[in-house]
Amino acid sequence: MRSRNPLPFYLAAAVGGMAFMYYTDPQNGRRRRHVTRDKAGSLARHATRRGRRLVHHVASDAKGYVERARHAQGEAEQLDDQTLVDKVESIVFRDRGIPKGQINVNAENGVVFLRGEVASPELVETLETRVRKVQGVRDVTNLLHAKA
Repeated sequence: MRSRNPLPFYLAAAVGGMAFMYYTDPQNGRRRRHVTRDKAGSLARHATRRGRRLVHHVASDAKGYVERARHAQGEAEQLDDQTLVDKVESIVFRDRGIPKGQINVNAENGVVFLRGEVASPELVETLETRVRKVQGVRDVTNLLHAKA
């Protein structure tokens, strides 16, 4: 059996003895203990603050990656009905040739209802197609009719 080298034990004992003498010195020991305690507290506070910042940063990055992934998959956020109606009206009625005043648009749970009277049957189909393309619209109930 091989015997261990006693040098590390002696070095540790010597360093421990020097630290003991350093902090128990009758003239400066008390000040040294207090300075060491204050520095240790400061390091702990700064490390805690730095850790909180790091956690916040990592959490924000993770949230951003999740949102980017959702956006890439085409997962749209659910709009409330009034916002969906406003969005449909602003997109569909951009064309000045569409009679906005004769068409009533409302929505319930993502389903858009079109009511009213338009000039031609082609316009009925065109409006339904345009409304279906608006992001956030789940379905369209087309109650439009052409003038006779």
